[in-house]
Amino acid sequence: MTTTVIAKIETVPLRIPFRAGSTPGAALWGDKLSAADSLLVKVTTSDGVEGWGEAFGYGAVDSARLAVDELIAPVCVGQDATCIGPLMLKVQKKLHVLGRGGPVTYGLSAVDIALWDIAGKLANAPLCQLLGGGAPELPCYASLACYSEPTLVRAVVRQTLDAGFQAIKLHEADLAAIRAARAEAGPDVELIADVGCPWTLAQALAAADELKAVGLKFLEEPLWPPENFNGLAELRRMTGIPIASGENVSTLIEFERMLTVQAVDYVQPSPAKMGGVTELSKVFPLAATHNIPVMTHSFYDGPGLLAAVHTTAALGGPDAMIERRWFDLEASIYGAALTSNSGWISVPRGPGLGIDPDPDVLSAYRREI
Repeated sequence: MTTTVIAKIETVPLRIPFRAGSTPGAALWGDKLSAADSLLVKVTTSDGVEGWGEAFGYGAVDSARLAVDELIAPVCVGQDATCIGPLMLKVQKKLHVLGRGGPVTYGLSAVDIALWDIAGKLANAPLCQLLGGGAPELPCYASLACYSEPTLVRAVVRQTLDAGFQAIKLHEADLAAIRAARAEAGPDVELIADVGCPWTLAQALAAADELKAVGLKFLEEPLWPPENFNGLAELRRMTGIPIASGENVSTLIEFERMLTVQAVDYVQPSPAKMGGVTELSKVFPLAATHNIPVMTHSFYDGPGLLAAVHTTAALGGPDAMIERRWFDLEASIYGAALTSNSGWISVPRGPGLGIDPDPDVLSAYRREI
């Protein structure tokens, strides 16, 4: 029997600008945004089957691309494309001295997602079916950039409400901005605040009364450093505020430690940051043993988003939602093929991830490094 081997791994950095004048003041933790940077990875097999993955982007695009091209691809090319778990473990063991997170793991995540895309295409089945099935659509929440100024926050919240969303995530640490979002959204909209690891435990406790008054669905990553799981557990115990974390957790053993100390009400693994579908799919049963729902981090527009959608559809519980980034970009990686409708996102039913990136968009917005 002929083995399907990995013949080629290509990195595709993209930069897609915001529509002119569409999002004044958009930023993420102090860095102004005028475009969305991402890194796609295409894996091609000896049979000509192509799979697509995505690494965590932003300022890490260049370093993640280097990690794929120089470190990961040489280990993977020529290997059996269908033995995903053993191959990913082999790469992890070979490269572990370079770190168990960051750009190397981001690049590994992209290759893993692409291999699962290939697995679905070889089986002529959507990824969610390979993982056990799942619903045809999932609820999603609009995940905004940071706008800081309360008037701008209210304006963007109003846009998402008008688009039909009934759940919204802010990337704001300023309490005035968070209060402004609640004032615009009203009491019935689920509001999430990702504050980006800014506070000590004492500072978070000092802000607790104001945060509780806003009525958050959950408060995401309130403490520095993000791996202060004992501090998160203490914050939960002392305030009763629902806490979420996990985007910056890179390994399953770290997730186990987080859950064991009861640090969170929602756990947030990120497929494009922690090892792709292979590692993401391990978090769901682990979280279930602690009765904690998984709320994947998917602040992406490409295969990273689809990996979260398929895995959540197959393994997520009734409380699971998909994070849908709310950027008004000039183009979409998938063209018009992937849309969210009134706070719901369809699970693509084609083989693998279900949709391939639009080649015209890749051609128009590919960035040479």
